[in-house]
Amino acid sequence: MPATVILLGSRGYVWRKAGKGQLMKTIMITAPSSGSGKTTATMGLVRALRNRGSAVTCFKTGPDYIDTAFLQAASGREAGNLDLHLQGKKGMRQAFSLAAGDLCVVEGAMGYFDGIGNTFQNSSFEISKELGINAVLIYTPQGEMFTAVPKIKGLVDFEGSRIKGVILNRVNERTYLLLKEQIEKYTGVSVPGFIPAVEGAELKSRHLGLVQSIEIKELDNRIEQIAQAVSWHVDLDAVIGLMTDVAGLPFPRPARRNIRVAIARDRAFSFYYRENIALLEETCQVDYFSPLEDHRIPDCDLIYLGGGYPEVFKAELAKNRQMLQAIKNFADRGSCIYAECGGMMYLNDYIEKSAMVGIFRGESRLTDQLQRFGYIDITLLENCLLGIAGSKLTAHEFHRSVSNLQEKEIFKIRKTGGVNTWGCGYCYKNTLAGYPHINFLGNMGAFRAMLDYVEASVRTA
Repeated sequence: MPATVILLGSRGYVWRKAGKGQLMKTIMITAPSSGSGKTTATMGLVRALRNRGSAVTCFKTGPDYIDTAFLQAASGREAGNLDLHLQGKKGMRQAFSLAAGDLCVVEGAMGYFDGIGNTFQNSSFEISKELGINAVLIYTPQGEMFTAVPKIKGLVDFEGSRIKGVILNRVNERTYLLLKEQIEKYTGVSVPGFIPAVEGAELKSRHLGLVQSIEIKELDNRIEQIAQAVSWHVDLDAVIGLMTDVAGLPFPRPARRNIRVAIARDRAFSFYYRENIALLEETCQVDYFSPLEDHRIPDCDLIYLGGGYPEVFKAELAKNRQMLQAIKNFADRGSCIYAECGGMMYLNDYIEKSAMVGIFRGESRLTDQLQRFGYIDITLLENCLLGIAGSKLTAHEFHRSVSNLQEKEIFKIRKTGGVNTWGCGYCYKNTLAGYPHINFLGNMGAFRAMLDYVEASVRTA
């Protein structure tokens, strides 16, 4: 088996150079549905394993970029994503090779079988089958006792299911012992423990899901409380015994480029895929800056403005006039900017009457319901930072805001697995912005095109 080489990125992100066949003991934590306390339980399990001396690395299935921050807080290591649509089968295994540690815990998205549309395509179930990962079901009884048993049996017995254990959540010891006996008798899977209700441990939500980890006071203390409950009431050795050895593929490492990249990362801009950061750090010189706190951008050839909650911090962003002007001047000079979702909103004239950078004419505002949610496929209508006209990309949208921009749209977007189409994607000189989030590991052509475009713009500047 090839040796593991641990690398430390410029922000302290840990990943490994893994050869083909590199194995890691892995378990998936899943649930019948969202709202089952899965993220809280996963954080507690990860921290409990870490407290025993194991180096634990984490992933989240699907496109979620909020829960990964909670997994990072619990493990002390940057968490990644596993997503068949955004990364493809090969890219997903390459993403797995970024994991570095003794054990790997994967948190499933939504319900175990919930995928694209009314299918299990790209569900946690399909990902667990594709990678050969056993799963532990977090089950929270809802006003039921024995009725929970046939529900769990259905999840366990579905063809191809890899559920091998159940942890009962928000129950007391008496309920646990009663249900454990019947679950093990009728389903054939083990019940290695339970997690009682931990006062003050539940995580608050916001319009895009959970409130960001960096906004929660004393988050580490909360995680420790949950970890203590897990350590007391869950047989960790039994959970480790359910883990399977999973192999990754070597992470693609394009040739180094003489490109300097500045990535915005703070409370307002924190939605990034680890795989994108890793590709940029492997390929370019990367620096980080805060549109909230800093007054200038680092010397760079490309600014990467990711998603986040700029609408929550719009007043603070608007006050930092030096930064707004610096980014506007950067764009006006014809330097390159790539912006996703919240980053795009920041480049507009306004977010709900708060003045922003002003590259794109119009205003972004929040609504009381989701505007776009789910996987999409993009066709480029014009040559741009991500490739030539006609190029196709996989992506994801998830936002409650609308942006009424007086700009030409250069993305033709189709809902994956559906028929609905719409436009997005806006260009100003060498700036490209839009709502979609792209995982470059599944769109390596677009990644290389972006670096080629930046190099060309530097040469002609």
